[in-house]
Amino acid sequence: MMSETVVVPADGAALPGDLVVPKDAPAVVLFAHGSGSSRHSPRNQAVAAALRESGLGTLLIDLLTAEEEQRDVVTGEHRFDIALLGRRLVAAMEWLGARPGTRGLPVVLFGASTGAAAALQAAAERPAGVLTVVSRGGRPDLAGAALPAVRAPVLLVVGGEDHEVLRLNEEAARRLRVPHAVRVVPGATHLFEEPGALEQVADAVREWCAERLRAAPPE
Repeated sequence: MMSETVVVPADGAALPGDLVVPKDAPAVVLFAHGSGSSRHSPRNQAVAAALRESGLGTLLIDLLTAEEEQRDVVTGEHRFDIALLGRRLVAAMEWLGARPGTRGLPVVLFGASTGAAAALQAAAERPAGVLTVVSRGGRPDLAGAALPAVRAPVLLVVGGEDHEVLRLNEEAARRLRVPHAVRVVPGATHLFEEPGALEQVADAVREWCAERLRAAPPE
C-alpha cells in the first residue's frame, strides 16, 4: 500500500493532501470536502477508510490554502465559489493522471456539502477518466448548468431526516442526463452522526463503485 502526504499544485495554489493507494487498486476516490471543513473531516476520513478496505485508493486534499481558509471563516467568499473549487479538483485529477502509481486509474469524485457541486462541475469540465460522481449530504443544485453536462453516472446519498437537502437533491437529479440514483439513509440527518449512518453511506458507495467498475468498458 502506498501512503504519503502530498502537495497538489492546483489553480496557482499548493494544496496539501493525503494519498493512500492499496496494491492493485482499481480506482482512486478524490474527496471534495464541504464548506468549513478540510481533509481532516472525521466523516470523510471514516468513509475513506472503509473504501480503502474494499481496495480503492483515496486522495483527501484541502481545496483552499490555509490563508484562504482563514479569510473564508470571516467572509465566506470561497466556500460557495464552485468554479474555483471545481478548477482545483480538475487540477487534482490531472495530477493523479500524471503520477506513477495512479496514472491510468479512473477517478471517483466524492463530494460532501458544497464539495458535491464542485465535483459535478469538475466532472462536466473534464469527463475523461471520471468513473462516477458521489455526493454525501451534498448540494448538487449548486452545480447549476453543469448538471446536464455531466457524463459520468452519479450517486446522491442523503439523510432521510435532512428534508431540505433531500428535496434539493431530488430536483438536481431530474436535471441529470446520465444514469443516477438517490440513496436515502433512513433516520440520518445532514452530518450522518447517527449510529451506523456513515457505515450505510460507505456500503452504498462501495456497492455503487463496484457496479461502475464492472460496467466500465475494458481498456
